[in-house]
Amino acid sequence: QVQLVESGGGLVQAGGSLRLSCAASGSVFKIKDMGWYRQIPGEQRESVAIITNEGSTNYADSVKGRFTISIDNAKNTVYLQMNRLKPEDTAVYYCNALVWYDQHGGTWHGWGQGTQVTVSS
Repeated sequence: QVQLVESGGGLVQAGGSLRLSCAASGSVFKIKDMGWYRQIPGEQRESVAIITNEGSTNYADSVKGRFTISIDNAKNTVYLQMNRLKPEDTAVYYCNALVWYDQHGGTWHGWGQGTQVTVSS
């Protein structure tokens, strides 16, 4: 069993910053990759940023230059630093992780519970 616990969402004015955290716990042998997705009601969940355990990153075009994803492999935790936030960044942000749960290559893939980010204009 692996659990993902997110924190750091909230309400912020346009131009402000927030930092999201997501910690993986339980049967985590090693992180393969982690990422952040977001979803607005009635729309599909979209990828925001992804990072591998080696630090390779991929960002949605809409957040490049404003958001930074990072990972602490020792803590099995991924962070999303969000700067210069815009009202269109308002969404529920979900953490996603692909982890190895043992040294034999067994993997687990799942989602956090989501955290609301609201950016007021």
